[in-house]
Amino acid sequence: MNDYLFSNYARFDVAFVRGQGSYLYDTEQKAYLDFASGIAVSALGHQHPALSQALKAQVDQFLHCSNLYRIPQQEALAELLCQHSFADKVLFCNSGLEANEAALKLVRKYQHQRGTPEKQRFLAVGGAFHGRSLALIGASPEGKMIEGFTPLPDWFDLAPADDLDALEAAINPETAAIILEPLQGDGGGIHLFSAEYLQGVRALCEQYDILLVFDEIQCGNGRTGKLWCHEYSAVEPDIMTTAKGLGGGMPIGALLARAEIAEAMTAGSHGTTFGGNPLACSAGLAVMQELIKPDFLAEIRIRGEQLSTALQGLVAEYPHLCTEQLGIGLMQGLRCTAEITNIAVVSAGLKAGLLLVPAGRNVVRFLPPLTVSEGEITQAMTLLQTSLSELSQ
Repeated sequence: MNDYLFSNYARFDVAFVRGQGSYLYDTEQKAYLDFASGIAVSALGHQHPALSQALKAQVDQFLHCSNLYRIPQQEALAELLCQHSFADKVLFCNSGLEANEAALKLVRKYQHQRGTPEKQRFLAVGGAFHGRSLALIGASPEGKMIEGFTPLPDWFDLAPADDLDALEAAINPETAAIILEPLQGDGGGIHLFSAEYLQGVRALCEQYDILLVFDEIQCGNGRTGKLWCHEYSAVEPDIMTTAKGLGGGMPIGALLARAEIAEAMTAGSHGTTFGGNPLACSAGLAVMQELIKPDFLAEIRIRGEQLSTALQGLVAEYPHLCTEQLGIGLMQGLRCTAEITNIAVVSAGLKAGLLLVPAGRNVVRFLPPLTVSEGEITQAMTLLQTSLSELSQ
């Protein structure tokens, strides 16, 4: 391992040198089926022609332009996102964390502008993961995320997941917004909220005159088989954040909002040097143009059903190792029993040539490229079955 890097990542001892489609290749040219996708980032897999061509074309023009000036690629991507969502306005940044930070600022600025500055607190639910900034770790205050970083900014109130009564009880006169992931990834371990729960959350926001923020950083951009995960519940937020798959590998984040809320962010109230730069937005355009093609999302739902069925079969075959299949589309999980850790399963998969991602609640995440084929899912399940068989011995 490199002696010159911080030790804040528990890295696996493998380095990749190239990728193609759903595969990555290490320094020894060993092939790995990539069901991690850079943690749901490589939405179109590796070296997708449309994405590669868009990036090469922009590199041949120029890389960066300040937000002091108009950026046509940014304007085009914002228009596309608004045309295919609830939103009227988009603010670009570099990551999901930055998008969530901007969302918090927007909520407070909006409440201030409308004459309710006392509404300044945020309500999050159990299993949340909204980023690792000093402010946002307050939404999931447990374990290594907060160890050594306290006292935290006192901005968040918390309620258990899936409990509308507890959520309502946590609302107070200072509550400005509820923030949650429609499908929790890291912290909640692939926990999908029901349509009934999200509809109840929306009703509480209306009743108490507070905003609803959906964090679709991981579960958005087609990952679940809908362009946005909240579409399954027929609930629209007031504000949404997204990132990860939006750039297909390029760093980009986006904050989407309804016009009357977005108007609170006046000139000088927020900014970014690199956010929405031409290169990142060229990538975002290429990804979005693929996602909205006819049948693209429908194919994700078909592949998701295939993956769900296969994982449920493994639960039945290895009940001493796996307890349940979780998630939807191409954001799924396999919950492990107390007999084995998710890291052990991920490590065994790596050895077999299958890349997986650990998550909370002792869950293994499956996040293949959205372009994954039927045969590649079959191959991944064969590799996983071999790994589980070896672990059960």
